[in-house]
Amino acid sequence: MQSISDDTEGEKIISTTHSVKSLGSTSDPSTQVIDETQRSLESRHISLLAIGGTIGTLLFVQIGTPLTQGGPGSMLIAFVLWSSVILAFNNCLAEMVVWMPISSPFIRFIDRFVDPALSFCAGWIYFLTQATALPFEIVAFNLILRYWTDKIPVTAMSIALIVIYIFLNIFAVRLYGESEFWLSMGKVILMIGLIAFTFLVMLGANPLHDRFGFRYWQPENVPGAPFAEYISTGSLGRFHGFAACMIQAALIIVGPDYVAIAAGEAKEPRKIMPRAFSATFHRLTTFFVLGAFCVGTLVPFSDPDLVKSVTDPEPGVGASPFVIAMRRLNIKVLPDIVNAMVLTSVFSAGNTYFYIGSRTLFGLALEGKAPKLLAKCNKKGVPVYSVGVMILFSLLAFMQVSEKGTVVLNWLLNLLSSAGIITRAFVSLAYIRFHKAMKVQGISRKELPHRTYLQPFCGYYSMVALIFIVFVYQYPLFLRGRWNTVTFIFSYGILAIVPLLYFGWKVWKKTKIVPLGEIRFFDEERAHLD
Repeated sequence: MQSISDDTEGEKIISTTHSVKSLGSTSDPSTQVIDETQRSLESRHISLLAIGGTIGTLLFVQIGTPLTQGGPGSMLIAFVLWSSVILAFNNCLAEMVVWMPISSPFIRFIDRFVDPALSFCAGWIYFLTQATALPFEIVAFNLILRYWTDKIPVTAMSIALIVIYIFLNIFAVRLYGESEFWLSMGKVILMIGLIAFTFLVMLGANPLHDRFGFRYWQPENVPGAPFAEYISTGSLGRFHGFAACMIQAALIIVGPDYVAIAAGEAKEPRKIMPRAFSATFHRLTTFFVLGAFCVGTLVPFSDPDLVKSVTDPEPGVGASPFVIAMRRLNIKVLPDIVNAMVLTSVFSAGNTYFYIGSRTLFGLALEGKAPKLLAKCNKKGVPVYSVGVMILFSLLAFMQVSEKGTVVLNWLLNLLSSAGIITRAFVSLAYIRFHKAMKVQGISRKELPHRTYLQPFCGYYSMVALIFIVFVYQYPLFLRGRWNTVTFIFSYGILAIVPLLYFGWKVWKKTKIVPLGEIRFFDEERAHLD
C-alpha cells in the first residue's frame, strides 16, 4: 500500500500565517472565524510528533498485559493485523490532509464530506479523549518516579509538570515542536536499544550466559505457548486469548491522526506531510510489532512476576516485561536507565496530549462548534484560550491525592478509551464519501497531489475494523459469570454519548447529511495554498 505523490514546482505553500475562514458547511457569517495559526513546524518536528503521543507506558510497560492473555504468538499476529488497519487508515487520512493541509483537518473533513452534526460529535469526543489522557500521564509520571523514591510530594510534582507544559505550549508552536523532537528522539533511541538488547541477550550475551533463543515460544518449555488460553480452555480459550490481544493492539497502536492535527502549522505541508505519514506508519508499526516480538521472546507469558505485574503493578517500570527480563538475567543498572527514559516518554506523551487537545478545540471553534473565543491566537499563532482549557483539564491530575478521586479519574479514562477509535471510524467514513463524491462530480483522482493505493478499499477496511473493535471492546462481560454493571456502563457509555451529541446538534442546527453531488472540495480555500 505505497503512496504516489505529485510534486509540482509551481506549488508554493510557504506562507507563515493563514488567511482563510472557517471551512464549515454553514453559511452563517457569525460562525466564520479566521485561522491565525502559523506554519512553523518543520519536517523533523512533524515526523516525530506521533511518536510523542503513542510511545510511552503502553509500549514499555503495559504491553505485558496482552502477553499474559494470549501468549507471544497471538500477540504478535494481533499486532501485525492491527498494523494493517492503521496502514489503511493512514492512507485515507494522508490523501485528504496532503490535499488540504488545514488546522484540525479530519474533524473539519467530517463536517464537509459527511454531516456537520457528526463533525461536532467526533470533535468533542476526540477532544475529551486527549483532555482526560493528559492528567493520566501526569499521574503516570508520579507513579514511575516512585521507582526511586516516594518522598517527592505528588502535588508539587504535578504543579511542576503543568507549569512546564504551559511554558512549552503557550509561547510558540515551534517551541513545542522542538521539545517534542528531542523527547521523541529519546523514545526512538530507547526502543532501538531494547530491540538490540533482546537480540543480544537471547543469543547468550547476558550475565547468566543463557542462550535461551526462542525457548519461551516452545510448548515443551512453556506449556500453552505460543498461543495461550484465556477465560476458557482448549481452542475456545486460545481464541479468547487472540481476541484479547487484538483489542489491546487497537488501544495501543495509534498515531496518524496526531500527524494530521499538526498539518495546519506545518511548513510546506504538501512537501513534508506525505513523508511524515509514511514515516509515522513505518516507525510505529516497526516499534510495536518488534516490541511484541521482543517481550514474547524475553519473558514466558506465564511468568509469575509478569502475571502479578498486571494485577498488582510495581512503581515505575517494575511491571515492564523488559525490566522483568533484566532481573531474571541478573542485569544491573539497565532497569534504572529504562525507568529514566520511560519517565521522559510519559512527559512527552502528556506534552503531546496538551498540544493535540488544544488544537482539536481550536478546530471546533473555527467551525462554530465551540465558542469563537477559543479560536483566538496570540502573536505567535498559539490558540491561547484553547490552551487555557487544557490547563484546566490538567488540574484533574490532583484527583490522585484522593483515593476516591483516583477512582473517578479511572472511570473517565475507561469511558473515553474507545472514543478515539470511534473518531477514526468517522474519518474513514469521511474518506469513503470523499472518494465517492469525486466520482459523482467527475473529478479525476489525478488532481490529488498525493494518492494512495487500494482505494477506496482502505476506507471500508479501516472503518469496519474500527467499528467492530468498539462493539467487542469488552465482550467478555457478556460471557456467563463475568457480568459487571459498572464496567459495562463505563466501557460502553460512549455508545450512548455519541448519538446524544450527534442528534442533539442535528436537531438544534437542523443539519443534514451532505449529498455527494453538493460536497464542496475546498476549492476556495485551496486557492490560498496553491
